[in-house]
Amino acid sequence: MRSPIQNPRPDADPLLRGPPEAIVAALRRVLRPIVRLLIAQGITLPFMTSLLKSLYVETAAEEFALDGRRPTDSRLTLLTGVHRKDIRRLLRAPAPPPAAPPGLTLGTWIVARWLSDPAYVNRRGAPRALPRTQSKGGELSFAALVESVSKNVRARSVLDELVRLGIVEVDADDVVHLVVRGFVPGKELAAKAFYFGEALHDHLAAGVHNLRGATPAELERSVYYTELTPASIAKLRDLAERQGMKLLQDVNREGMSLEKADPPEPAERMRMRFGLYFHAEKAPPEPQAPTKDDA
Repeated sequence: MRSPIQNPRPDADPLLRGPPEAIVAALRRVLRPIVRLLIAQGITLPFMTSLLKSLYVETAAEEFALDGRRPTDSRLTLLTGVHRKDIRRLLRAPAPPPAAPPGLTLGTWIVARWLSDPAYVNRRGAPRALPRTQSKGGELSFAALVESVSKNVRARSVLDELVRLGIVEVDADDVVHLVVRGFVPGKELAAKAFYFGEALHDHLAAGVHNLRGATPAELERSVYYTELTPASIAKLRDLAERQGMKLLQDVNREGMSLEKADPPEPAERMRMRFGLYFHAEKAPPEPQAPTKDDA
């Protein structure tokens, strides 16, 4: 006699089927560089488990509301697999501190203005070298540039921070030179980590948006080759750097212009990020054709 309590069919409920194999395979690929970073930084699995548990609850509570109401603790447990007592504890935990020191955000805006405002670039579109003080350079000075972005900070403080991050240099004539074509901190781990998180978040968010079938689809394109020599990689890297920076500067100039000409109402404010990347590594070995002995 068959038991009246039947095991559910595997296809009866998505939660019982488990995640799609294609998604799991993609996650393994996406997470491998992250795990590489975690191990290199001494961040262990128990720490990441705790962090993921917190993020599961936070994301489910903020983005999976029903009828505009925060999900109940029971629903959060169903969505995340996190025990209800942990959910209550995590929801009461204080919010994490802001991710970016104010100086980083200000530095980003200053460099963006330096690269896009016609007053601060030459005929070739390259950033001008700027006298440090207004007494020497007037409106075309580094101090005036800082003041055009924010009047609440001293230009000297901003300059010291940008020098420390390796973004600008000051020569013997007290002239400030932008030494990178964008805000790319090269010396400070905290600054590099902040922009790492910002850029990868938005790149992944675009991919998740498209994978979930949301419309309109977001721009997410790349080119891929596997039969290249190191010399060819170097040529393509140089091409991508030159053409990519030109495109980024064009978008930056248009963004500055639109922000000034078409300011949004508070309820309509939106942000965007357009990025480029280039990565090269040794290609995996090709699978060997089976021999007679293998047959």
